[in-house]
Amino acid sequence: MIEVDVPGRGVVRLRHLVLDVNGTIACDGVLIPGVVTALEELQGVLSVVAVTADTHGTARALEAATGVQVRTIEPGGEAEQKLRLVEELGSEEVVAIGNGANDAGMLQAAVLGVCVIGPEGAAVQAVLASDVVVTSIVDALDILRAPCRLVATLRR
Repeated sequence: MIEVDVPGRGVVRLRHLVLDVNGTIACDGVLIPGVVTALEELQGVLSVVAVTADTHGTARALEAATGVQVRTIEPGGEAEQKLRLVEELGSEEVVAIGNGANDAGMLQAAVLGVCVIGPEGAAVQAVLASDVVVTSIVDALDILRAPCRLVATLRR
């Protein structure tokens, strides 16, 4: 678990990390450099779940490469399925990271929503639903590895 005391917000407790795959931790179905190393470190602290519609057919390879649980969602209603996953895990202890319009609900529901504006860009809905916006997935994972960075960004 990660605990961060954010002035003006209170203590944020994170037990679960929910990651969108395409556009967030992977580009065109290929993992972005640095993701595997960062996830290896975070798995000792957080329960990590990657969620994907498996557009590129790489879900099983992703699971093998990262060691994280991969949940494949059904086509249609992707936003609702991602939101439901965050709620099932307990949104008050989830950090969600994504970039797409179908990630906005999970980003907003999570106690900490992080939008990544990466190689594929980011949907305005995802940006507006997030607590933090970064320009790479490695930066997003790094703020979890050094959570004191969240204090500077989130304090009120």
